[in-house]
Amino acid sequence: MEQIRVEKTASRGIAVEKIYLYLEPDLTPDTASITEDQAQAEIDKFAASKAAVIAELNKLAEKNEIFAAHLEIADDFMLQDGVEGRIKNDKKNVQQAVSETIDEFAMIFASMDDEYMKERAADVRDIGKRLLAGVKGVKLPDLGGITEPVVVMARDMYPSDTVKINPSLVKGIITEEGGVTSHVSIIAKSLGIPTLVGVKGILSKVEDGEFICMDAGEGIIVVKPDEATEKEYLGKKAAYEQERARLEGLRNTPAVTKEGKRIYLCANVGNVQDIRNALPMNIDGVGLFRSEFLYMQNTHFPTEEEQFAVYKEAAELSSQELTIRTLDIGGDKELSYYEFEKEENPFLGWRAIRISLDMKDMFKEQLRAILRASAFGHVRIMFPMIISMDELLEAKSIVEECKKELDERGQAYDKDIEMGMMIETPASVLLADEFAKEADFFSIGTNDLTQYILVVDRGNKKIAKKYNYFSPAVLKAIGSVIEAGHKEGIKVGMCGEMAGDQKAVGTLLDLGLDEFSMSAGSIDYVREQILNRK
Repeated sequence: MEQIRVEKTASRGIAVEKIYLYLEPDLTPDTASITEDQAQAEIDKFAASKAAVIAELNKLAEKNEIFAAHLEIADDFMLQDGVEGRIKNDKKNVQQAVSETIDEFAMIFASMDDEYMKERAADVRDIGKRLLAGVKGVKLPDLGGITEPVVVMARDMYPSDTVKINPSLVKGIITEEGGVTSHVSIIAKSLGIPTLVGVKGILSKVEDGEFICMDAGEGIIVVKPDEATEKEYLGKKAAYEQERARLEGLRNTPAVTKEGKRIYLCANVGNVQDIRNALPMNIDGVGLFRSEFLYMQNTHFPTEEEQFAVYKEAAELSSQELTIRTLDIGGDKELSYYEFEKEENPFLGWRAIRISLDMKDMFKEQLRAILRASAFGHVRIMFPMIISMDELLEAKSIVEECKKELDERGQAYDKDIEMGMMIETPASVLLADEFAKEADFFSIGTNDLTQYILVVDRGNKKIAKKYNYFSPAVLKAIGSVIEAGHKEGIKVGMCGEMAGDQKAVGTLLDLGLDEFSMSAGSIDYVREQILNRK
């Protein structure tokens, strides 16, 4: 018997079941070079594999919006050009050409600091896996064939794997790779499946068919448990399921403290499917819609119409509140179709609102789309990385220009749409009292704010322990922002990781926070903390 501690908890829960090893076939590409005469045949193999993948994705997209984004990737002209270029110019066979091109695409996402964007590399690799299987003539395994309760263990899992999961049979998921913001984690949370990700080396410690105990909430895996341990975990599982039922029973209870203050519980999302996954939690709306996802999983800057279609659907689903953050690109977030100049300090460079104000036509495309969507729900515009009053006033002025353009077209929108800003830099904290006179709301982004105040790179493992949003300096900053907002009568929310931390709820309530926006899986737990707060 061996107990393993895990840091990354993706979805809480306890399982005591047999192991189902979900092992992919060997997709290592052939490295043999080709001749010029063979190039067209290799290109034809790629075209056939791509057509088959797109046909399958079209079927999957009818059931789950995640695969609409996959379709964009699979049909990306840069993917096509990358593969064909390696075949024609570098004399690579199709397997190697596909593998190298997918690696290049995935690296764009994987190198990012933002966890949500970093995990989109898995989407790209999902497409690559399908394409490689096609050109190699290999059949991929199918989770739809599971016939008994199991804990699925894999090197990694992709959306196309998880879509076939039957939650009545898959009682737990453990992967060697992946992160807590991956689609696997998001889907597992929505299905209520206990999930642990990033468990390095776990596959070498287990065998197919043997029993395993897992407590995803505590981050514990017990390999080859003895009878007493199995009995202990079965008892924990029964207690956990009772607790989950109790928390779910609170979902229809508004989040009001015992002193009578109404707190708003919202979700952070990256697309419309994320909203659907969050709706069962009885959310008060979306506190952060990451619009950059529309840009990053595209082959071009999305048009006004393309964005409007997405924002409209999101507004109809989340009619109480939909806060759309305008494009937050740059820094670690790159685009496959736009070349950013290399910067020595990208997190201090040309990013977020700075790009939008410089690329005004692109910014207006987005703003008109958001404004039009505001006719279908309570939509709010949120500007990221504001550090000066000039930036805020210029952004608001461009919104007014867009309103006039829509008036000339005769298109409807909310003429009183709220315009707020992220508080995520020391400058915005120090000027919060002035910003509160111009902004309709604040949303505190504790992820960036913490690293900027403490001068700690949150992605640097050597100094990870110094990254702490409970630091007195960070708490003082949060408190001063809330005080400044309330002095001017505006609502102050938070959309950073701190908002979903149960240990932080009491402190944030004491500081006067009005809205907590977080990943959907944390909402039940935060709601209970608020209801019990005196």
